[in-house]
Amino acid sequence: MARDGQERRTERSRPGGSAVALSTAYDTALLDLDGVVYFAGGAAIPYAVEALGAARDGGMRLAYVTNNALRTPDAVAAHLTELGVPAEPGDVVTSAQAVARLVAGDVPEGARVLLVGGEGLRVALRERGLVPVESADDEPVAVVQGYGGPDMAWGRFAEAAYAIGRGVPWYASNTDLTIPGARGIGPGNGAAVEVVRIATGGRVEPRVAGKPQPPMHRETVLRTGAERPLVVGDRLDTDIEGAFHGGVDSLLVLTGVTDAATLLAAVPEHRPTYVAADLRGLLAGQPEVVADGDGGFRCGGWRASVSGDALVLEGAEGAEGSEAEVLDGLRALCGAAWTWAGAGACGLDAGKALARLGL
Repeated sequence: MARDGQERRTERSRPGGSAVALSTAYDTALLDLDGVVYFAGGAAIPYAVEALGAARDGGMRLAYVTNNALRTPDAVAAHLTELGVPAEPGDVVTSAQAVARLVAGDVPEGARVLLVGGEGLRVALRERGLVPVESADDEPVAVVQGYGGPDMAWGRFAEAAYAIGRGVPWYASNTDLTIPGARGIGPGNGAAVEVVRIATGGRVEPRVAGKPQPPMHRETVLRTGAERPLVVGDRLDTDIEGAFHGGVDSLLVLTGVTDAATLLAAVPEHRPTYVAADLRGLLAGQPEVVADGDGGFRCGGWRASVSGDALVLEGAEGAEGSEAEVLDGLRALCGAAWTWAGAGACGLDAGKALARLGL
C-alpha cells in the first residue's frame, strides 16, 4: 500500500510488496508512453491495451504523462484511442502544460513569450493566457523551449539565444537529451537546450518543468486529482526519479530502455517501488522481498546474497522457468544489491546471477 513520502525517500534498500493488485492499491496510474504503452514507432507494446483496459474497468484512473512537448493532448489521446486504449485529452498531461503553468506563475496574464518549440507548447501557453511570439524583437518577457520535432529551424535557437542574452528568463519543458523514434534514437529537447546554453556562454540555466523535476509531478496531480498515485515508467532517470522527488510510489516495467543490470546498479533516487515485465504488473500484487538474517534476501523461491564482489543467486529446486519466477529472482537480487550499495550505485558483478534468470 502507499506510504508517506519520507518513508519512500529512505526505504530504498529493496523493492516493495503489495498483498493486493496494484490497480486496487492505487487510485491513479501516471503512465509514461514511449516504452510503456507503445513502442517508439507508435505500435502498442504487447499486453498493454488489455492490461490498461482491465485496470480501468476495475476502477483505476489512467493518466498519460509525457515529457514530449511536441504533440497536443488531443493528438496523444487520438493515438491512444486508435491503439485500443480509449482516452480523452484530459487524460493526457505533457511537459508543455507543466512549463506553461510554471511561466504563468511568474509573468502577467497576456504576456508575450518567445516560443521555441512545436504545436503542443503553443497550445499549452495559450491555455494559460500567454501570447506566443516568434522573435526576440517582439519584446518577450520569457523564453520557453520545448521539443519541436526533427525539422525545427536552426534560427529558432538563435532567437532564444538573442533573447536570453538580453536578460530574458529562460524555461525548458524538459531536458531529455534523446528521444526515441521509428528509425532509432534522435536528439531530444535536452540536446537543443545545450545548443542554446553554448550560444549564451553557459552563463544561464533554464528552469525545467518536465520529469524528473517537481513541476511535472505537481501538474499531473493537479490535473488528475490523484490521491494515491502510482508512477509507471521505463526510465530510471525520468519516471522513477520523478516519483522519488514527488514522494510517491513507482512501478518500473521492463519493456523500454531499462534492463535488469541497470536496475541492480541504480542509486536510491532511481530505485522503483515495484518491478514488472510489462503493464500486466498493474493487475497483480507483488511478493515481499525479505531479509533472512544471514545477509541474504528472499523472494519467491530465490535467495540472493553478496559474495566478494559478485551477486549470488540460489534457487529452490524447480524455481526457474516462468516469467513470475524470473521477476522474483530479480527482486531478490535488487534487495541484495541495493542494501550492499547503500546510498550509492551498486558496482557488484551481476553477470552470472542474471544469466541464471535469462536476463
